[in-house]
Amino acid sequence: MSQGRAAPGRSRASRGWAVGGLIFASTMMIVLGIWQVFIGIAALAEDDFFVVQDGYVYDLDVTAWGWIHLILGAVVGLAGFFLFTGSALARAVGIGLAGLAVVANFLFLPYYPVWSVVVIALAVFVIWALATVQPRDLTDY
Repeated sequence: MSQGRAAPGRSRASRGWAVGGLIFASTMMIVLGIWQVFIGIAALAEDDFFVVQDGYVYDLDVTAWGWIHLILGAVVGLAGFFLFTGSALARAVGIGLAGLAVVANFLFLPYYPVWSVVVIALAVFVIWALATVQPRDLTDY
């Protein structure tokens, strides 16, 4: 397809938004991964950094949360790099990993509430952006 012609039913401008959304989602996954790694390092380095009140149902040791965030962050960041290829498999893995980041940070809410809400919001946006991009949107770019 030539660069001057749009796919049926989609304008060139809407495909531009889709490609921009994919690039933004890829970049946000890299950033989210780095943030998760930093939180993991903070939890592993200093157990007293995170404090939770008694009676929390999902009360894990802070070191366990540190390893969860460290590993999840590394995998999410790596998946963000692979999203730049435009692969459908990378998008599916990205959606799954962003979903895991949402769940992990929801369970982490009592430890660091503002941080968790910000990460959840960004991960939900990443899921939306990756789910709305169609492979045909990337063919002209």
